[in-house]
Amino acid sequence: MARDDCAVTSLRACRLFLCAALSALVALAISTAAAAQAPIPPSDLPEKPVGFQVSAREAVRTANADANVAEVSARRGRLEVRVEAKPPENWQVGYFDGEREVVQVHVDSRTGAVRESWTGHQVAWPMARGNEGQFGHALNAWYVWVPLALLFFFGLFDFRRARRPIHLDLLVLLSFGLSHYFFNRGEIGVSVPLVYPPLAYLLVRMLWIAFCGLGKRDGLRPSAPVPLLMVACLFLIAFRVTLNIADSGVIDVGYAGVIGADRITHGEPVYGEGAFPDNNPTGDTYGPANYYTYVPFEALLPWSGEWDALPAAHAAAIFFDLATAFGLFVLGGRLRRGDRRAGRALGTTLAFAWLAYPYTAFALQSNSNDSLVAALLIWGLVLFASPAARGGLVAAAALAKFAPLALAPLYVAGQRGLMDRMRDGAPLRPVAVAILAAIGIGALLIAYPAIDPGLPTLWERTVENQLDRESPFSVWGQVDGLDWLQRAVLAGAAVLALAVALFPARRSVPAIAALAAAVLIALQLAVDHWFYLYLPWFAGLVLVATSRRPAP
Repeated sequence: MARDDCAVTSLRACRLFLCAALSALVALAISTAAAAQAPIPPSDLPEKPVGFQVSAREAVRTANADANVAEVSARRGRLEVRVEAKPPENWQVGYFDGEREVVQVHVDSRTGAVRESWTGHQVAWPMARGNEGQFGHALNAWYVWVPLALLFFFGLFDFRRARRPIHLDLLVLLSFGLSHYFFNRGEIGVSVPLVYPPLAYLLVRMLWIAFCGLGKRDGLRPSAPVPLLMVACLFLIAFRVTLNIADSGVIDVGYAGVIGADRITHGEPVYGEGAFPDNNPTGDTYGPANYYTYVPFEALLPWSGEWDALPAAHAAAIFFDLATAFGLFVLGGRLRRGDRRAGRALGTTLAFAWLAYPYTAFALQSNSNDSLVAALLIWGLVLFASPAARGGLVAAAALAKFAPLALAPLYVAGQRGLMDRMRDGAPLRPVAVAILAAIGIGALLIAYPAIDPGLPTLWERTVENQLDRESPFSVWGQVDGLDWLQRAVLAGAAVLALAVALFPARRSVPAIAALAAAVLIALQLAVDHWFYLYLPWFAGLVLVATSRRPAP
């Protein structure tokens, strides 16, 4: 019996020994794996700047313990650490897999706590992080955005006929706000896909209007009396300008315009590596017309050399915005030529719609150059009867931002499709004049950068740079394997841009606006980088398209 007890005791001891040995091996394996995944420390740590209470070594130690770092390290293996001081608030600790930064952690320079931690697209794209005040500033507040959206919708609403298709159009124009809501939360995986349904609807709607016209109960016919809309326009102008001056920011686009204007006035080349400062190194990606338009504003309000309040950018953005609103007012009068009262009513309605639409205010609050494109295209419609004017203005728009180049065939062809002209043997002189005007204006705008630094550098810094741009702000940038579909959409946009020069045979100015909007929307569906600032490019055109006289 004693022998059996001894055997049992020995067996238990062996089991305990084996368990202890196994536990030790597991612990060793875990510690070895953890050591293998531990980030590679930086070889050279920067010194602690004046005012920092936390050293670089302490910041790295804190960042290494961040959950995002652990999660990415487990998937990718050991990451290389690079640390940089970002006075006055942060240490920026970056984790690299080769040359690609895959995690970025911001550590408070005073408390040593993690302020922000980013992975994925949000590492390379700060605008994807949902930072408050990045775009729009006070406009993003619900008590500003919602009343403005309601004013836009109900100010244009026809209470006598609530089932007008135009009311759905207005809702679709506002529906980009749903995507925008998720963008402001930093959820671009949700915000980006939500952009495509309203873009697709507007594309189909514009093509329908251009080729089939508006029904008897369709088109902009607000119930609000014209005097009330006029008062609302004055109020909105005062509100938008005041908000811009009191609480708006200048994004890199507006900053680039001011820098380029300053270089032009000092006889320096606009384009080239190192031409722009380190805080906006790719600011020379726009066409020369963009920088020329900022010259008078920069001359009146000179650039300080820093990314400060940039009053010249504010002044330029306000001018572009008001120029578009005024162009719509003048265009309304021309669309109702011979009926001054109806023309004033339509012009007021169009101007009101532009001023009340939240996304035109969004462009103004960002002090970007996007309303410049809208202004040039709208004034091209105002002066559409002049081949030279419309050709020159579309060329200027294309050399501000390159997307309007897709409208050149439409603007050159004019109000009669080329197939109809050739079939009837109609003179092609207006088309030739428009082409020569576009080429002439284009040559004048390109002359300065063509001399210095030269056309190859101009091409490389602008068109080539933008073609090579990768962005998570499109489904093409977020989903792999869709290259074939993107190429198909882009080809469709190119075919549409050429086809609208041929068909339909006869088209009014509102039909031209519908075709122009359709081309721009088709192009926006295909691009790698899309943003809400692009909505004003076609918003005014959509409004003009819906102002056609109802079909009999």
